[in-house]
Amino acid sequence: MDYIDINRSAWDARIETHLQSNFYDLECFKQGKNSIPDLDKSLLGNVRGKKVLHLQCHFGMDTISLARMGAEATGIDFSEIGIKAAKTLNEELGNNARFICCNVYDTPQELHEEFDIVYTSYGVINWLDNLNKWGDVVFQMLRPGGRFVMVEFHPLLWMLDESFSVMKYPYSRKEPYVTDDASYTENGAEARCRTITWNYGLSDIVQGLLRNNLRITHFSEHNLSPYNLFGNMKEEHGMFCIEGKEHLFPLLFSLVALKE
Repeated sequence: MDYIDINRSAWDARIETHLQSNFYDLECFKQGKNSIPDLDKSLLGNVRGKKVLHLQCHFGMDTISLARMGAEATGIDFSEIGIKAAKTLNEELGNNARFICCNVYDTPQELHEEFDIVYTSYGVINWLDNLNKWGDVVFQMLRPGGRFVMVEFHPLLWMLDESFSVMKYPYSRKEPYVTDDASYTENGAEARCRTITWNYGLSDIVQGLLRNNLRITHFSEHNLSPYNLFGNMKEEHGMFCIEGKEHLFPLLFSLVALKE
């Protein structure tokens, strides 16, 4: 098995756990809650009437949220079980989002069209082994004048262990991590799987876009997270930080790039 097959099996196994988790809070979502954080919405802007492609969409909550905001939204993910759950949720809610099962690198072969916005966020970049190839996919999927919007966990965060107490991992390295871990939701112990991931520094991510002729128009770092990672962060004004290390280093970064 290659790393894509191993990771796909892990995500397939975790879907049901995630659907039932408080982390995703699917019931509130079904009642109308938008799952996209405010930071992301501010960068996306008014998406009404725009074609938006959401890469690595999991079981579709953010893609459906984009459709609720008026976008012509398409979500792609490599997990067939995840895409099936997304389609079921989409149909249950009477929404018009579109879902396609494929890995990121195959997106141009599956979707022969261009988009106004390509969007990706939170815990996705570390599942990819080739950021130059990823940047080329982003470039191909955007129309001229289209924007790529990305919000992601800061690589400094992944240098720490799960208790945020020990600096354990390199800031960036070429070799992947092969681990057998529980999932990140509060019920994730039920979904322990083998996974293969990478740690990338900011320059790796930025260069993956610049090498593919995308012009970066926004970059910022943020000290608060909309998600309670590992369930042991401190809440602050509806966001989360590391207790005892408040504002010592950024937890997120945001980036917007333009295809000219």
